[in-house]
Amino acid sequence: MARAVKWLIRILAGLLVLSLLGVAAYRFLPPPVTPLMLLRAAEGDPIHAPWLAARDIPPDIVEAVLTSEDQRFCQHHGFDFVQIDKALAAEEDGKRLRGASTISQQAARDLYLVPARSFVRKGLEAYFTVLIEALWPKRRIVQAYLNTIEWGPGIYGVEAASQYAFHHPAARLTRLEAALLAAILPNPRRWSAAAPTSYIRERARTILDRMGRHEADTGCVTPLGN
Repeated sequence: MARAVKWLIRILAGLLVLSLLGVAAYRFLPPPVTPLMLLRAAEGDPIHAPWLAARDIPPDIVEAVLTSEDQRFCQHHGFDFVQIDKALAAEEDGKRLRGASTISQQAARDLYLVPARSFVRKGLEAYFTVLIEALWPKRRIVQAYLNTIEWGPGIYGVEAASQYAFHHPAARLTRLEAALLAAILPNPRRWSAAAPTSYIRERARTILDRMGRHEADTGCVTPLGN
């Protein structure tokens, strides 16, 4: 029994060290592939995921995504308890459950985990969120997120998304195109920025309006390349 406990401790310590090394490495190196990419590839999707340097990611897509996904990104440390409280209050009122995941949580999920609904996965997501918030600057979190987020079948990152949806590189994205890409992020395999439904167009207009009012706090990441 004692030997089994020692081996368990060694295994857990090894996993801890590997996770720390993996998060530390991705602070400086682009991930060659993510678990989600491998999963989708096994299902038959290609992998189109060109990586952009931080200085090459347009400010408009940064603002659009933060406006849509995480307006308090620069204020929290991985978990937005204000949005969590609002989500819980909405659920108690019988309203549709609203998402409260931050970009940090989404980046942790995209880079290190596969889609699954379980308490174990949520625990691992929280663990990796704490690590990347502790070891990476905010700019790196946004850069990694925008380079690896799924934007369609086999489409990962803003460069691939721009080429796929609008047939030009991300450097030429307009503010409307950036808003359309942000608008489909809740379900990019169902919705299309290239052929937006009326619902997606309305979402994009709302994001554009909020961008115009600078509702998202982008001070910690804009300009992204600096």
